[in-house]
Amino acid sequence: MNTPFIAAGLMLLTGVATAQERPQLTVMTYDSFVSDWGPGPAIEEAFEANCNCDLTFIAAGDGAALLARLRLEGVRTKADVVLGLDTNLTAAASETGLFALHGREDEGFDLPVIWDDPMFLPYDWGYFAFVHDKTTLPEPPASFAELAASDLKIVIQDPRSSTPGLGLLLWVEAAHGPGAAGIWAGLADNLLTVTKGWSEAYGLFLEGEADMVLSYTTSPAYHLIAEDDDSKAAAAFAEGHYLQIEVAGIIASSNQPALADAFLDFMLSNDFQAIIPTNNWMYPARTPEGGLPAGFETLITPEIALLYPAHEAVAARDRALDTWLDALSR
Repeated sequence: MNTPFIAAGLMLLTGVATAQERPQLTVMTYDSFVSDWGPGPAIEEAFEANCNCDLTFIAAGDGAALLARLRLEGVRTKADVVLGLDTNLTAAASETGLFALHGREDEGFDLPVIWDDPMFLPYDWGYFAFVHDKTTLPEPPASFAELAASDLKIVIQDPRSSTPGLGLLLWVEAAHGPGAAGIWAGLADNLLTVTKGWSEAYGLFLEGEADMVLSYTTSPAYHLIAEDDDSKAAAAFAEGHYLQIEVAGIIASSNQPALADAFLDFMLSNDFQAIIPTNNWMYPARTPEGGLPAGFETLITPEIALLYPAHEAVAARDRALDTWLDALSR
């Protein structure tokens, strides 16, 4: 009499065992990537549909916090893949000895620069910019000097924990060189606050606490496409804008090297790249089939692109950070 019940129970237990045996891939990234409105949920669903695995994200604050956490954890890290560093951090990340070579040749990226890093692969890119509301600030400053001369309140991110914050330091350094100290001295009284990460800063701007916020030239696309709101814009600066290229790399001590490599393949695929424009609100490293979504054509295109090569970014960062800290301490 109990045979059917026992058989059903055995089938159920077998199913549980099979689910438990699925390999797990752990990707460490930044907070906004795994948020409900970020690309993480859609990427997890798309990758798991074909990998017969469980994709797990670890959120580690903002982009620059990833490297600090990796240095702390070392080979004990649970991450198999790290996604969210940028070219300002890749040289320092390489020096940790924690990353493996990706073993790929030219992947046909749609980037403003030629990509030849043997350890990291790009998944998106954009330009840093100050975003403003056109209804309250119809004529924004057109340079750092104009911003410093104004009484506008701005929110920026800490360069020690945030990749946009670090990008701003290198932007000022690359654009003004020896004059960077003077720019920061002028901007000191414009700073409403310095937040740990991008999400906090952008939230303050949206709440009306600041006139402008450090973000990206692509940020207004979110408001236009997702909210049907064309009131936000990025201010075009005469000295140009600093480029950010975000990357991912495999941890050499990963116990899932084949699955990690498959994730990088997926990251370069159309399925992943098509998620980036309207979820991470950046330009994809490879233009997806059908091109960019309507609305991206309205964004400003910097006439001058600034970028330190990865091997120069470490020294430039130290120099720019000293200049920034000295200016804000006065």
